[in-house]
Amino acid sequence: MKNIFNKTRHTFVAALLFASIPTAGIISSCSDDFLRYPPELSIPEENAFENPERVERQVVGLYASAKAGQLFGGRYFIYNDIRGEEFINRTSNNVTGYSSYQFTNDPSDTYIANFWRFSYLTINRANKFLADFDANPGVVSAEVEARYRSEAKFLRALCYHALIQLFAKPYTLDNGASTGIPLRLQPETSSANNNLAPSTVAEIYAQILTDLNDAELGLADDNGSANNNTTRAHKNSAIALKTRVLLAMGRYANVITEGNKIVSTAAPFTSPNRVAHALQANVVNVFRTYNTTESVLSFPMADTNPPGTQNQLGYYYNVGNIEYYLNQSAPGIYANTAAWPETDARRSGLTSPYSAAWHIVTKWSGASPFIDWVPIIRYPEVLLNLAEAEAEAGSLTRATALLQAVRSRSDANYTFSGLNSSSAAVQAILLERRIELLGEGFRIPDLQRRNTPITSVGAGNSIPVTDSRYVFPIPTSEALTNNDI
Repeated sequence: MKNIFNKTRHTFVAALLFASIPTAGIISSCSDDFLRYPPELSIPEENAFENPERVERQVVGLYASAKAGQLFGGRYFIYNDIRGEEFINRTSNNVTGYSSYQFTNDPSDTYIANFWRFSYLTINRANKFLADFDANPGVVSAEVEARYRSEAKFLRALCYHALIQLFAKPYTLDNGASTGIPLRLQPETSSANNNLAPSTVAEIYAQILTDLNDAELGLADDNGSANNNTTRAHKNSAIALKTRVLLAMGRYANVITEGNKIVSTAAPFTSPNRVAHALQANVVNVFRTYNTTESVLSFPMADTNPPGTQNQLGYYYNVGNIEYYLNQSAPGIYANTAAWPETDARRSGLTSPYSAAWHIVTKWSGASPFIDWVPIIRYPEVLLNLAEAEAEAGSLTRATALLQAVRSRSDANYTFSGLNSSSAAVQAILLERRIELLGEGFRIPDLQRRNTPITSVGAGNSIPVTDSRYVFPIPTSEALTNNDI
């Protein structure tokens, strides 16, 4: 693949200028119209807030930016899964993450730099959108403005959390005292503010929580349709993401507080408030029909806007190209047939033997143009987040019940036993996460938030938290344009 990331100050400034351009002309992620029909031509910045329709186009442009293949359309998931023990590389292709798989990537890696760049582009677009609202009052109603602002803050929080996971040491290592990443909250349209020292990990997490708390207040209770409840953030989306963020911080009591807003006290565990989230009886169907109450947030794709060449999840894991296949040996979870038997629908329906050597994940289609919707937040993750928090700081009984609910949806005959201590329950929950969330970008973050060494098939050894390779290095491109990094 051609390297499109030029490591010069001129290109960086051009990228920021591009980030500030109104995104009315970008295909959106909130309705079938925006997915299927050709976009309008980009409109001049001075007209971007001319009427309510154009303001909404700015919002949907933010989603389009976030779902780019270099970001949440594929690469975020891939980088968080291929470095562990669950997958084996087939192609030795650096374009599709081979150096990350081997832990040989360095600051000059252009593909990881693209993830960094697209994250900050999306953040800058959100910053610009929020500033434009300040400069253009009254174009939409106060309620609509609050909702749009909240969507921008939600997406900014999502991007910052992805960045801080990949490029900084875990919050739980030292309560966030480690050096983090630059915290950019103002729109940048020139090189004037390129220089910005990194904030601490704690400061980044504080901003993420501020954005999500604000988003919870302003987002809609319900977006009005199953499609919009899946593809655009609502109050429950912000709450669900907060359980993920707080779990990464080891703030278990707070996870319970947030989780209780969208999870009932006892089984069957469903959301008692606003959108009626619930586990689906058919787990395979969740990855085929998309608009279910299990999908808290997904980024939709269409043949007019696929994630892009060599970013798509089906291309990586399914027969599209089988860049990575399942590790059939210990310590890969696929090898643990006692914990994950054939009676489990997630094994029989979402993985498949392609050959004797290659067993693959089939959550996503292997057929080009790879337009499966990308699951950003699913309800079983929320249940497992809450289960782990309950095991650590709440009710062991409820923790076990939540864990059992997730398993029983896919394997009604499997019963957990012997979970009579917090440590035993936590280990069972962590194992269940490896099964339920396989290929969805959770393996490395789950290890990191527990300060656990990364058992890397690609590197051939264990990577402890003290190893500089435990997280990605800040890209050279940032150092060339930011003298304070």
